[in-house]
Amino acid sequence: MQVSAPVNPPADDANLLASLRANDAAAFEALVRTHGGRLLAVIRRVVANEEDARDCLQDAFLCVFKSLESFDGRSQLASWLHRIAINCALQKLRARRRKAMPSIDDLLPTFLEDGHRAHPGAAWPQTGEAVLVREETKAVVRRAIDELPDDYRTVLVLRDIEGLDTAATAKALGVAAGAVKTRLHRARQALRELLDPHMLGQTI
Repeated sequence: MQVSAPVNPPADDANLLASLRANDAAAFEALVRTHGGRLLAVIRRVVANEEDARDCLQDAFLCVFKSLESFDGRSQLASWLHRIAINCALQKLRARRRKAMPSIDDLLPTFLEDGHRAHPGAAWPQTGEAVLVREETKAVVRRAIDELPDDYRTVLVLRDIEGLDTAATAKALGVAAGAVKTRLHRARQALRELLDPHMLGQTI
């Protein structure tokens, strides 16, 4: 079996990291300016709340600043920041779990005794992927994802948007791989139900 050689991080990463470790204020500003928008978008998708997302972003950068010496530089700086952002977002969700969370059951399709859907939806006018990337539907999709309960939205975001595999998602959430697969399946079903009216041409 051929083993791929490790990918060296960009030279810019090494230079920025060196400046950060030297407590260069301009480097910290560059880090926030370069990566802040992307990290905020990632966190926002997980926590589905603007105020919580901005709080998490501050926590994420604070964690970055405290962890600079432990970062070995073998992975890309952006990947390291991404992991920290997701971890901070997940910590925020764990803190919110003290509150009662809505059930996903009301969002799932219903089935008849013979196993067929009680209200089968028509086929979408384009492939799902083509429809979802259309600019005018992005806001609808984001709102629909935000309607999912935390446990299901988080799995959907990590697997289908952030691209983590089942094992990595399970590790990040502290659950079994089987739970990730079950939640992802149910989250996709619920999301399809929420999106059906919009994808079939009804008004938003």
